[in-house]
Amino acid sequence: MILGVDYYPEHWPVHMLEEDLDRIVKLGANTIRIGEFAWHLMEKEEGTYTFDYFDHVIDEAKKRGLNVIFGTPTATFPAWVAKNYPEVVAMNQSGVRHAFGGRRIYCYNAPEYKRLTRNIVTALLAHYKDEAGIIAWQIDNELGHEGSDQCYCPVCHREFQAYLKSKYGQIGELNQRYGTIFWGQTYNDFDEIPLPTETITTHNPSLLLDWARFRSQSINQYATLQIDIVNHYKQPHQKVIHNLFGGFFDRAYDQNVLAEQLDVVAYDNYPVWGGLEKPLSPSHIALTLDYIRGLKCENFWIVEELMGAQGHTVIGYLPRPNQAKLWSHQAMARGCEALLYFRWRGMTRGAEQFCQGILDADNLENDKYREVESFFKEVAAEESLYMTPIKAEVALLYDYDNRWSWAAQPQSHAFDYTGEFVRLHAGFHRLNVMTDVIDQKKDFSHYKIVVLPVMQIVDEPLLDRLQAFVAAGGTVVFGFRSGIKNRDNNIRLSENILNDFCGLKVVSYESLGIGQQIGIKGVGGDEATARVWRDLIRPLTAETLYAYTDAFFDQYAAITVNTVGTGKVYYVGAGIDENLAVMLARKWCEEKHIAQIASPEGVEVVHRAGRKIICNHNGHQVAYEGYTVEPYETVII
Repeated sequence: MILGVDYYPEHWPVHMLEEDLDRIVKLGANTIRIGEFAWHLMEKEEGTYTFDYFDHVIDEAKKRGLNVIFGTPTATFPAWVAKNYPEVVAMNQSGVRHAFGGRRIYCYNAPEYKRLTRNIVTALLAHYKDEAGIIAWQIDNELGHEGSDQCYCPVCHREFQAYLKSKYGQIGELNQRYGTIFWGQTYNDFDEIPLPTETITTHNPSLLLDWARFRSQSINQYATLQIDIVNHYKQPHQKVIHNLFGGFFDRAYDQNVLAEQLDVVAYDNYPVWGGLEKPLSPSHIALTLDYIRGLKCENFWIVEELMGAQGHTVIGYLPRPNQAKLWSHQAMARGCEALLYFRWRGMTRGAEQFCQGILDADNLENDKYREVESFFKEVAAEESLYMTPIKAEVALLYDYDNRWSWAAQPQSHAFDYTGEFVRLHAGFHRLNVMTDVIDQKKDFSHYKIVVLPVMQIVDEPLLDRLQAFVAAGGTVVFGFRSGIKNRDNNIRLSENILNDFCGLKVVSYESLGIGQQIGIKGVGGDEATARVWRDLIRPLTAETLYAYTDAFFDQYAAITVNTVGTGKVYYVGAGIDENLAVMLARKWCEEKHIAQIASPEGVEVVHRAGRKIICNHNGHQVAYEGYTVEPYETVII
């Protein structure tokens, strides 16, 4: 099992290296991750490559039995690149180039940056092509994160226009599908198409969706450039990885395309970061882990696991004693099979001075060190358990076209795409029912329940697959606004594509503002609340399960079920509260004979290989099946 720390030896005096490595071994680690931000150390001047420093680091690591994950250094280029090739620096939406000094400020489409990338990555891989101590190559760092998915430079403008010409062929085809007759936007040629920079009101939704697709393609093609080089030089025992980030749905970047090219998906797990007063909910954290596992439908690695408070300019919540360790255990329970902590020692200079590491600036062993040490011992003893695959019977389906469609027109100030996934995922999480979170293009025929939160773009191929799934006895659950748009991000001039399948018609709708809440009531008399949105539903062949309670709309259904052969199609037309999400998840699981695991509130239980992994997310002691589980403790029974 790979267990380790992110180590940046270049940040510290050379004489500290050997002592650091000795202490890392003493901690229980067997791997260090290095190199990803050290381009200038490898190429101080263009074309002159020096790897002596890292030769020494790797030699010292091998003496101690430490393996190495090496990152290509392209996330932070040297100052000489910005000086000699200013055109490689990305432009913001106002057409201003970013200032040198941040990270990931490069344009993915800049020819000179691609050339420089090809040169440094080739030199690095060629130099270490026979180095057995390197077990994985990480390309770049968190591609597309922190707004780096966007660039509005002249190169990107030309490339975007070429992308559209390749896609549509004739400008008339684009005009027709975009509906450019509206607001007099009709184009005579592709070179008239603008970038979606600042304008009055808003840009065409079809243009915005294609822009997101283009940005995603730009990132993934840049990643492929590096992956191809690594694959050419790497040894059979070495993996190609990339460290994906949280907040993935907030970027114009389909990570499934990259994941197909990786040997292993890696993730940076930060349940809390600068500015947050409290961590993400246990269900939200679980959702992100289920998403990462779902990219390849395989176990994954974590190469940055939080240990301590984080923040570049504003510092956030400090994990309580053993809470960061709990998040590590939760990740292992949900499919992580290799984990490295960020970072060995907190940096004393630069922008991340307030991002705590295992050790603080005083360089003394502390409670965080002892947390990591105990975690390594505990999971190493259970290696065979954590290497087992996870099999879920429930899948949540997403689609990046849908995410980007919602980004163009969120329709409610209260709408949050990730939040809608958390809303329906939380019910299953509370029942300790494992879920996969997967792209809708993946095969979902082997699941028992398929949930599609806010899938407003539904095309015929997806509908055909869903109909076949239900015909075979499966259960499909749609969230609000489902099926209203086509792949061009436009509403169809016809009935909603899902009307017959769901057995209903949405006759109207209402956007609910931030903090606004409405009531709904079940046919059995139970009451609940909803936020964000409501579809006013008229059942056709469907049965009403919940209706709205206010006087003007109490004749409309809020939640329905349509029986189709031996399967069922549910439609949840509002942003329901968590208690109702749990009730519905329980109903769906009972109907499909999916096992649930009862547990106290705040206690997550994962069943794997005939054992139960119990994670107490509470800040207090709980009793479970005869065991006393301490605050933030994990117990395996």
